[in-house]
Amino acid sequence: MTGRAREAGQAFPIYVAVVAGLLFLAFAYFAVGQASMKKNEAQTAADAAALAAAQDARDEWSWPGVFDLDEWRDLLNGRSAGSGSCAAAARLASENDATKTSCYQDYSPEVSYTVTVETNKTVGSSVIASTESKKATATARAVIEPRCRVEEDLRATPSPRPPDEDDDTDEPDDRKSYKVVCDDEDFGIDPEHLDLLPDLADLFSVHLADK
Repeated sequence: MTGRAREAGQAFPIYVAVVAGLLFLAFAYFAVGQASMKKNEAQTAADAAALAAAQDARDEWSWPGVFDLDEWRDLLNGRSAGSGSCAAAARLASENDATKTSCYQDYSPEVSYTVTVETNKTVGSSVIASTESKKATATARAVIEPRCRVEEDLRATPSPRPPDEDDDTDEPDDRKSYKVVCDDEDFGIDPEHLDLLPDLADLFSVHLADK
């Protein structure tokens, strides 16, 4: 055997090892790409589910039949939010090929829904054995942000009343005039025509926030 043939025979196993290593790295990068794509799918499903829960809760609110200052302030601060909107989160997760694994409402520092989902499908088979049974999970939080508040309407002219025995000139709450003050428009409150107020759902914005 010549020297050149001997060198070629010695280099062949090294060549095979290098090619095998490069192929393994290529498949490993492919597996990482699969996992990243599945993670993105899970995050999309979680975002949609959290927004669905918050929007459902917001859309369920309606103005009370009578004006009560404390009740209306609580309402416009979001404190009257119901807690039955996780079903909407489950529906949106399902539409995105995922399953809701947890959903809870929080009132501090603002009303929000936090939803965790898991993809229905696994990452898939790859050179990394665990990916075949691994599913992706993600969590998202959606906030219901108030855009309005109740304030006394100092421009209004309430009907006069006689002074009391102590000559107290303070106006009781039930005789003061109030308005709903929003980012872009104010609305006077007429207790006799509460149906003229805008839809309550329009007075809140819903958006994703940090968890």
